Amino acid sequence: MSIAPLLGGQKLGGQKLGVYIHWPYCARICPYCDFNVFKHRPDRKGGDEPAALARAIVADLEAQAAITGPRDLVSIFLGGGTPSLMDPTWAGEIVATAKRLWTAAPDLEVTLEANPTDAEAARFAAFADAGVNRLSLGLQSLDDEALRFLGRNHDAATAIRATQAASRAFPRLSIDMIYARPGQTPAAWAEELRTAIALGAEHVSPYQLTIEAGTAFDRAVRRGLFSPPDADTGAALFDTTQQVLEAAGFEAYEVSNHARGEAARSRHNLIYWQGFDYVGAGPGAHGRITVGGARQATHAAARPADYIARVAATGVGFAAPETLDPRAVAQERLLSGLRIADGVARADVTALDIASAKIADLVRLGLLADDPLRLRATPAGRLVLDRLTVELAL
Repeated sequence: MSIAPLLGGQKLGGQKLGVYIHWPYCARICPYCDFNVFKHRPDRKGGDEPAALARAIVADLEAQAAITGPRDLVSIFLGGGTPSLMDPTWAGEIVATAKRLWTAAPDLEVTLEANPTDAEAARFAAFADAGVNRLSLGLQSLDDEALRFLGRNHDAATAIRATQAASRAFPRLSIDMIYARPGQTPAAWAEELRTAIALGAEHVSPYQLTIEAGTAFDRAVRRGLFSPPDADTGAALFDTTQQVLEAAGFEAYEVSNHARGEAARSRHNLIYWQGFDYVGAGPGAHGRITVGGARQATHAAARPADYIARVAATGVGFAAPETLDPRAVAQERLLSGLRIADGVARADVTALDIASAKIADLVRLGLLADDPLRLRATPAGRLVLDRLTVELAL
C-alpha cells in the first residue's frame, strides 16, 4: 500500500509543513544517546533557563513563519531530550503559537516524547489539555536487567503503568523499544515484543542498538566491558521483529516504524521521509525550508544559553541557512526515501544521475524492487540499507 495518500489527502491550500521542537533537558543521560541533550537541574543556579528557552522557541517560530510564508501545518513534534519534563503550559503556548502562525490541518498531529516515570505519567492529562494528541513513549525494554544496562531510570512495572496512563490520556500512542542488546536471543526478544504489543499502542518503533561514537557505550565497548551482537545475530533479531509485528497486524511502513493501519503512521516522520519542509526550533534543531524555489538547511545553536542569546540577537536560533544544491537535495531524498516502503520517486533523484545498469544490478541482487518509477528497497535491501544508499548515491 502506498504511503503517499496519508499526507497527500489534506484538503488545504498551501505547501505542507512540519514543526520540530527540540527540548534538550534530560533527568538522566542514557549511555547510548548521541543527541543534543543536557542534564535537567532545576534546583541549581540557572534554573530559570528552561522558561527562557520556552520563550525563545516561541519567538523563533514567529520569526521563521515570516520566512516560510503561509503553509499548511500537518504536524508538531516535541522531541528531545525529554520534553515531558517541561511545564505543560509552555507546551500549550508553543502548540498554540504554531497553530496561529500556519494553517493547521483538521487532523493536526501533535506528538510529545516522554519517558515512563511515574512523575511524568502523572502529568499526561495536562499535556493532553495543552493540545498534545499523540504520545511517543520511550519504554525501550520490559526487562528490568536490560533497563538497568540501558541506563534507564524506570523499571518494567513503571513502564506498564505509564503505558496504561498514556492510553487513557491520549487518543494515539507510540512506543519505542531497543533490541540487539548484548546476549539477547531472538526467542527472548519475541516474547518481550509480544508483551509490549499487548499494551495496546497503535505504533511501535523498534530500534536496533547502535554504538554511537563518543557515547558512554562507545567507551565501554572500547574498554572491552561488553560487545554488541554480531551481524548474524542482529539480522536474526531484525527478522524476528518483522515477523512478530506483522503477525500482530502491524505494517512495517519504514525500517524502524510499524503501524496498525495507515492512520496510525507518524505523520511527522513522513514529513522527513517524503521530503516535505519542516521548521526546527530549539537548541540543536535542524530544519529544511524551501524559499524562492531553493531548499535551505537550518541548524540552531546547540547549547541552550547560546540558542536563547541568538534568538534575542537575530530573531532566529540559527546562523545563516545553507542553500542546498540539487545534488545535495537528491541525496537527502534518497537517504530518507529508501527508508519507507513506498520508496522514492526516480524523478526526485535525477540529479544523482544513477546509471540504469547499476539499478538493474541491484534489482538482480534482490536489493531493489523491479519498479520503473520508484526506487524501493526490498526486505533484503533493508538489511543492508546503509550500503545500498551509498551504492546509489555515489
